[in-house]
Amino acid sequence: MNKAKEVFDRIQNQYKDVIVIGGDTVVYFNNRILGKPKDKEDAYNTLKELQGNVNYVYSGLTVIIKENNKIIKKNDYTKTTVYMKKMTDEEIEEYIKTGEPMDKAGSYAVQGIGSKFIERIEGSYSSAIGLDIEKLDEILNKV
Repeated sequence: MNKAKEVFDRIQNQYKDVIVIGGDTVVYFNNRILGKPKDKEDAYNTLKELQGNVNYVYSGLTVIIKENNKIIKKNDYTKTTVYMKKMTDEEIEEYIKTGEPMDKAGSYAVQGIGSKFIERIEGSYSSAIGLDIEKLDEILNKV
């Protein structure tokens, strides 16, 4: 991921040993990638589409390590399946009023108020939040 590389490039010469961890998340639904909503109307339309359906959360992970002048870079991702409950128009509007959907891929947060609209999750809960902690632990233990 470019953000992790940019940070690493900026700081690698300032420290003997460095670990940079980067992550990003998108929601995939109906052959489209859903990022953060542009505005409240976009959030409403996205939630209206997702309600009662299944979507997929893809969380990318990059780890860059510099130790003893050796650089190791690992990239990976996790796919998590999210089943959304049906939502009324009023529930969607009230949820948007909280502000939570406005900076979330797919316009919802499984770890916040949006959790009440999640029927179930198959896969990594931490990945659905935005960073697969289990995968990060696996990478760090290997290197």
